[in-house]
Amino acid sequence: MNGVEYLIGLRYVRAKKRNHFISFITLISMLGIALGVTVIIAVLSVMNGFKQEIQTKILDFTSHGFVSSFDRKLKNWEKLTPILEENENVTAFAPYLEAQMMLVNGNEVSGAYIHGILPELETGVSRVEDRMLEGSLQQLQPAAWGIVLGETLARALEVDVGDKVTLLSSHLRHTPAGAIPKMRRFTVTGIFRIGMSQYDRHIAFLNVKDAQKITRSDEMVSGIHIRYSDMFRAPEFSAELQQRLGPDYWVSDWTKRHRNFFRALEMEKLILLIIMALIIAVAAFNIVSTLIMLVFEKQGDIAVLKTRGMTSSRILRIFIIQGCVIGISGAVLGVAGGIALASYLEELVAGIERLLGVKFLSPDVYPITQVPSQLLLGDVVTTALLVFVLTVLATLYPAWRAAKVRPTEALRYE
Repeated sequence: MNGVEYLIGLRYVRAKKRNHFISFITLISMLGIALGVTVIIAVLSVMNGFKQEIQTKILDFTSHGFVSSFDRKLKNWEKLTPILEENENVTAFAPYLEAQMMLVNGNEVSGAYIHGILPELETGVSRVEDRMLEGSLQQLQPAAWGIVLGETLARALEVDVGDKVTLLSSHLRHTPAGAIPKMRRFTVTGIFRIGMSQYDRHIAFLNVKDAQKITRSDEMVSGIHIRYSDMFRAPEFSAELQQRLGPDYWVSDWTKRHRNFFRALEMEKLILLIIMALIIAVAAFNIVSTLIMLVFEKQGDIAVLKTRGMTSSRILRIFIIQGCVIGISGAVLGVAGGIALASYLEELVAGIERLLGVKFLSPDVYPITQVPSQLLLGDVVTTALLVFVLTVLATLYPAWRAAKVRPTEALRYE
């Protein structure tokens, strides 16, 4: 009788004249699992896509590492140049000066984070130059009083390349009329777009020399941006650089600066996985009810099999096989549907937006305006294993009930 339980288990999956209702419930259970798997894979792919897009955009603007003093006033940054140049993990570095100021154009006023940079070095540590819509960072020359604005910030101020804006510093200068903010007229020499509202709306670039003059920072900068040979080893490289520079300097990296943000994304992904797993659990409960009904219907068959010498363990195996066939079939359909949906999700969402004339992710609210998708093999495998485990667990109780059927009682009314 070797293999007989497999044949019987597979046969019970197919519809019979007397159990169309059970077969319908079986189909619903299978489709429920397939739908759950499809949704889980699609949702995880979207979460992966958002994380990848945001990480890319952040690193397009910022750098892998940062060196500064503890008061954010780094003096004589050039003396660190030999140490950074000797470090084989450092591929580029550039000084920066950060300050919060106000930009004014007529009646339009907006706060902004001013970044003073050296254009010839900045292109090595960030990708802002590649994100320029108009103009270039290289036009930010000392004493030329040029400024590069984010696209949304320029739109808010109603300016374009060649227009003038007034920069108001928080540093006051004393005049006979009293203390007034230090101000300077700048010419817009470029406009960039990173694709994240927090950058495009609030960031402006100056030459570091101009920024030092308007902030009265003398020769000081806020710190040094660093680009490493491998951004994923930034914590390791930063720790080595910290030891080399000593306790007078503070070295950080992008994983620490944005730690809470990426932890929040990971937590959201985990929570969504748990919620989506509940969909699979509901479908698994359907398998339980299906098999229990089948056990009651097949008590006579079970009794006959037992009288012909089939053991309880083999009866148990029959119904476990049937439940696993339902679960695995649903998982296979779900994986295929999930891969297909995740692969074409961006085009599908874009088509729905065009059809309905709406924008699901407004650029004024969300950092990402498109629905990204990144399908990872690990997520597909994890989801398939989760479905398999839940399916096996769902079959245990009905299969145990079938194994406990007593032939004498089952055949009493046959």
